[in-house]
Amino acid sequence: MADKKILSWDEYFMGLAHLSALRSKDPNTQVGACIVDTNKRVVSIGYNGMPYGCSDDAYPWEREGDYLNTKYPFVVHAELNAILNAPRSVQNCIIYVSLFPCNECAKAIIQSGIKKVVYEDDKYAGTDSIIASKKMLKSAGVELVRLPQKMTIEVTIE
Repeated sequence: MADKKILSWDEYFMGLAHLSALRSKDPNTQVGACIVDTNKRVVSIGYNGMPYGCSDDAYPWEREGDYLNTKYPFVVHAELNAILNAPRSVQNCIIYVSLFPCNECAKAIIQSGIKKVVYEDDKYAGTDSIIASKKMLKSAGVELVRLPQKMTIEVTIE
């Protein structure tokens, strides 16, 4: 029993974010989010995808080209989905997200009262969106914690 690896709380909740990300139909970037309260109870989860009622097949998933022929004006990010789908207030909660939140998600995180962002990947750190996001989150007193290593989730469906 002593040799068995037990997940830390951060690993557990980030694992739920990763599992949620597997629902995303985005062929390039699957992102998941998990919101947890101060009692370590999951409040909500989300992944990046099209809004309710908008078929994933009727909208583009392209990253480049004419704006209206890309995913960017249509996709709801994982963080916003988790906030919007929460059955109760997320005030004072922690959000676990596999990719650092963009500036638009940062606004929603701040306005919803989330107090801590735990993330893994910061691959867009030098972009204007992430620079603005970090500036707003820090100004609003939201704690930012980057996990020291990325998790991998393997799912086998038989």
